[in-house]
Amino acid sequence: MDYIDASLLATAVRPDQYPDTFVPEVAFVGRSNVGKSSLINCLTNRAKLARTSSSPGKTATINFYNIKDVYRLVDLPGYGYAKVSKAEQAKWADMIETYLKNRYNLTAVIQLVDSRHKPTHDDITMMEWIRSFGYRPVVVATKLDKLKKSQIESNLTLIYNTLRLDDESILFPFSAETRSGKDEIMSFIEDICLGGSR
Repeated sequence: MDYIDASLLATAVRPDQYPDTFVPEVAFVGRSNVGKSSLINCLTNRAKLARTSSSPGKTATINFYNIKDVYRLVDLPGYGYAKVSKAEQAKWADMIETYLKNRYNLTAVIQLVDSRHKPTHDDITMMEWIRSFGYRPVVVATKLDKLKKSQIESNLTLIYNTLRLDDESILFPFSAETRSGKDEIMSFIEDICLGGSR
């Protein structure tokens, strides 16, 4: 397993708390408990770089991870957790939108969805946001190991159709448990950060 130089660089709730903008960033968005922290830990070969929680809705900040001093992975607050107040949900939505609108070194936005379920209304809305900000639709279908082999193709097709993906879109099946899909996702991230185009 390759060692990757990775560290938590900053946590922020406002633009003035963001780290400097000299390196490209790739942001992860998704519903609470969809597996963003597990994905970051898997990609960086670190068990505890990003904190995972059994309680959804715990990530109330934007977390910036420095990767090899070359690019950053950015974990945005999870959305769609019903037990969080409407006011808190609105605050997190504003935090996400402010980052997506104004972060000029943001090279890609990767949306995570649970491969076991049809994407929710919130997932569809997030994909519309991603498109509206001019980013290529890139989706990671998490928790693939929870599916039977006979379910994988139909579930991925459901995700593809529900989010209205097309030939320009990318859909990565992924499992943090088996690490399936890790290399493909990491190659995409490194290619787009070094290439620098949306």
